[in-house]
Amino acid sequence: MNVGELFNQKHHFSDGLYAKEMYIPAGYMAGSHLHNYSHLSILSKGSVSVTVEGVTTDYTAPACIEIKAGLQHLVLSKEDCVWFCIHATNETDADHIDEVLICRKD
Repeated sequence: MNVGELFNQKHHFSDGLYAKEMYIPAGYMAGSHLHNYSHLSILSKGSVSVTVEGVTTDYTAPACIEIKAGLQHLVLSKEDCVWFCIHATNETDADHIDEVLICRKD
């Protein structure tokens, strides 16, 4: 099973905006990564701990969380969650969206 299937990912596109919707089961840690651009994440259900550059903050839905560009972050789901990552982008191909949004360190 790939990550998209595990998280039951859904992709939403509208005029320069992209939203990745994910179901994150309780106890699961969404991998640490960084983004090329700052964006908003919306926790619409559940509770999580978000660690950014080693500092952890707890959130309970509903919550809107800013994720700054270039900062290492990870999400630990404390209960079943629904999480949306909202990005400004003109990319509309779900198969290539992560190539545009996620910072690759060589």
